[in-house]
Formats: sequence, C-alpha cells, structure tokens
Amino acid sequence: MRHVISVLLQNEVGALTRMTGLFSTRGYNIDTLNVAPTQEETVSRVTLVVSGSDDAIAQLNAQLAKLVDVVSIHDMTLGEMFERELVIIKLKLTDSQLPEARSLATQYGAEVLDESADSFTLQLTGAVPEVDTFVHAAMATGVLAAVARSGSVAVSQGEVTLSSYIRHHRLSG
Repeated sequence: MRHVISVLLQNEVGALTRMTGLFSTRGYNIDTLNVAPTQEETVSRVTLVVSGSDDAIAQLNAQLAKLVDVVSIHDMTLGEMFERELVIIKLKLTDSQLPEARSLATQYGAEVLDESADSFTLQLTGAVPEVDTFVHAAMATGVLAAVARSGSVAVSQGEVTLSSYIRHHRLSG
C-alpha cells in the first residue's frame, strides 16, 4: 500500500540523511520526498511517499519516531488528508500544435508560463492521479522537453495538525 508520511524534523546537518537512511537500510525506496521550512526555523517538514504493507510501514514509523532528530511523525494515509503535487512541463511544439496545447491547459486548469512553440511551459497543481493524467496528455500533445514534479505534500483533514498529532494519537508500531 502507498503511504504518505509527514515528519517534523530538526533542521540540523545530517538529520535528513539519518531519516532517509532508515528507509534504505530496511530495503524501502522513497517514491517522493519533499522538504520545506516551517514557521519554526529550527524545524523542517518532510513529506514522503513510500510503498509497503501496513504492518511494515507501521514498524518503520515506530523506528523513525525513535530518531533523535524526529520531532513528530504522522502517517497521513491512516486518516483523511489533502494531498497535492505541483508539476511544470516544457513541450516543444510546432505552430500547428499550439492550439491543442492551449486547449490542454484550459481542460486541466493549468497555467501557461511560456507560450513559445519551442518551449511551451505549463504548470499544474492537483491530486497525484490528476497530475499523472496531465503529464500523459501533455506527452501526447508535443515533444516532452522537461518535467519537474514537486512530489507529494499533504495535510490532514479536520483539526488535527502534525504538531498536535502526537498529543492525540499514539505513534504507530
């Protein structure tokens, strides 16, 4: 099963390496990884996506929670969440393909960043399946020159936040 895990991590040298090393030493590949600052400058928010059985991921989460740099952890997949991804795509088009590419942008609600035929660039933020579908549709529209994807970011639905999660729920494992 696919798990979206959110971690508050001390913003210190080597903290991210120690955290991701836990996954690799146990034979798990991280599908996406996103790191961003929080309102507290000493803490970063890490959102990662990893696939594995529920029991195996629960054990990984329990081991992750023991790392000294980890402030808080929440397997977002255990509850309702909002998950989004950003993609920027650059296409090489002929002049005759420009109307189709503009139509693609309109159909998906993507923002056109550059309308040049040799570097037609689109930006879309959406749910992961929508982003996947958009990328495939763009590839069918012109020659794919570049794709940059942010990886998943997520927040829980409702009043639970990552920083409050530890007070309301026992860590998995």
